[in-house]
This record gives sequence, structure tokens and C-alpha cells, in this order.
Amino acid sequence: MTTKLRHEDYLEKAKLLSREEVEHLFSRMRGKLARRLDDKEMDPLEAIARQLEFEDRQLMEWRARVSEIRKKFKN
Repeated sequence: MTTKLRHEDYLEKAKLLSREEVEHLFSRMRGKLARRLDDKEMDPLEAIARQLEFEDRQLMEWRARVSEIRKKFKN
């Protein structure tokens, strides 16, 4: 249930993006998500929301890895 609420947050964020920001997100879309959009299986707003969620997840993972690396070099 938490996942749905979180996904709803991304849908709201996607609605607030400018046209330029949306185009930038579309340009970074890869793999299954892009194919679903091309095949008209998914609404563009839904695709943008999923891309935002994916990028947020990647950013959190990257920050965690950088934090681990910094800890190793401090010691």
C-alpha cells in the first residue's frame, strides 16, 4: 500500500513539470519503459512518473555508494 502512495506522489510531481523537463526525462528513458510508451501500453504521464521514481532510486543508491567510498578513504 505504501508503494501506491509513493507512486501517487510521483504522478503529482510529473504533472508539475515543465515541457522542457518532461522532454529531458523522455530523452533519458530506456529499456522496457520506453518500449511500453512506444507501444502505447502506458500513458505518457505514467511513464514520466516511473522515470522520476527510477531516477530517485538511482540517486539514493549512488549517494549510499559515495558515502561508503568516502568512509573508506577517511580511515
